[in-house]
Amino acid sequence: MRYHAAMTKRPAFFLFLLAFFLLDGCTTKVGAGRQKEERFDLRYLAKTEIDRVIDTNRAEVTAGLRRVAEKLYRRNPAEWKKAGQSSLESAVNRLFSGNLNFAELEGLREGAAAMLAFSPKYQGDRVLAVVAGLLGMVDAAFEFKDDFYVLDDLNEQKLYNCARNIEIAVWKMSSARTVSGQFLLISNELDPNNPNLSFEREFGRIIGLLDFMSKIVADKHGRSITRLTQSIATAVFLPVGTLGIK
Repeated sequence: MRYHAAMTKRPAFFLFLLAFFLLDGCTTKVGAGRQKEERFDLRYLAKTEIDRVIDTNRAEVTAGLRRVAEKLYRRNPAEWKKAGQSSLESAVNRLFSGNLNFAELEGLREGAAAMLAFSPKYQGDRVLAVVAGLLGMVDAAFEFKDDFYVLDDLNEQKLYNCARNIEIAVWKMSSARTVSGQFLLISNELDPNNPNLSFEREFGRIIGLLDFMSKIVADKHGRSITRLTQSIATAVFLPVGTLGIK
């Protein structure tokens, strides 16, 4: 009798589990006329809440860098012309096409690519160099993935280092000059009569997103982040893609 009772209860238990996972895989979207539509996506059965947070965080960081690229090209229109692009829009689209192997970067990535933008000798598109370098760091920090699932994992130190590297890039943009004293890349406008700090705000948002994500990942695994101290004036880009490689 006990065996029979257990067997009759088991199907109900499995049905409960199935219903739970099916509900977890449902997403609500607002359709035409502001009507809510329930849609089922099998992918969400393999996603935790943290995975969804990572997806959103990754997308927001990339979108922020795209806004930065557009702003930099607007303030430095000579840069996209160096690469032979027909417009600002085509230059941005090229940057965010998913391929960071640009001929003018000569195979350099991450920090090495970004540093080209701050070299007075570099004759190429400086906006492309710095943004492609930062995009490479972000790609490496998110393990070159756009979509995250249960078995995927991140490294909190890579995310932390990526945030610090963006801080370094911001400082270099506001300080790197030609021998004649001109900025290599124009970003914030510090004129008290016409201030423009939109770059600082956008970069601050990106840095905050990366720091937030690094803390979530560290807390998830019960690990701590090594907080490195550098003088901003002499700071070098920290490793991201090569971190942990021996």
